[in-house]
Amino acid sequence: MNNRILPVFALMIAVGIFFMYINPKWSDSIAATKAAIASDDQALAAAKEYDAQQNKLASERSKINQADLARLTTFLPDSVDNVGLILDLNALAARNGLSLSNIDITTDAKSSKSSGATTPGTSSTASAGPLTSAELSLSAVGTYTSLQNFLHGVEKSQRLLDVRDIVVKGSETGVYSYEMKIRLYWLH
Repeated sequence: MNNRILPVFALMIAVGIFFMYINPKWSDSIAATKAAIASDDQALAAAKEYDAQQNKLASERSKINQADLARLTTFLPDSVDNVGLILDLNALAARNGLSLSNIDITTDAKSSKSSGATTPGTSSTASAGPLTSAELSLSAVGTYTSLQNFLHGVEKSQRLLDVRDIVVKGSETGVYSYEMKIRLYWLH
């Protein structure tokens, strides 16, 4: 009888250890670890998909003519480059006989997103595309023909610019004062 009690007692102890120690450890920490591994596997699959897409886009970008890519970067740069833009506008004005002064740039991304007017590539919603804009206010002095030539040069500019507002102050001498607001765009 003693021979039978010892194996039954060992079996009861083994069952007790399983339900008291092994099963809670298995269902808590090991199950949590398996869930974390599954989550990491999903992230790894997404990273591989992202890497494949990035390689595909890089190969597509390398197929683009570098001169066209440079023109596109000039048309819609990835930074505002205030100084370069002001120097370009000042040179354009000087070539056309205008004298620029009182140049002020205000970054105003909210107004381009919240105003009713939409511009190409943007919408009036808060999650509007990848464009950011700034408003350039400037004063100029010159003849009307000089202003026309200047505006024609802005129109033909390689940079995306919108002339938003022009105020003309009259003069008896034929030389007028102009207040202009120009909106410029760049990728953010």
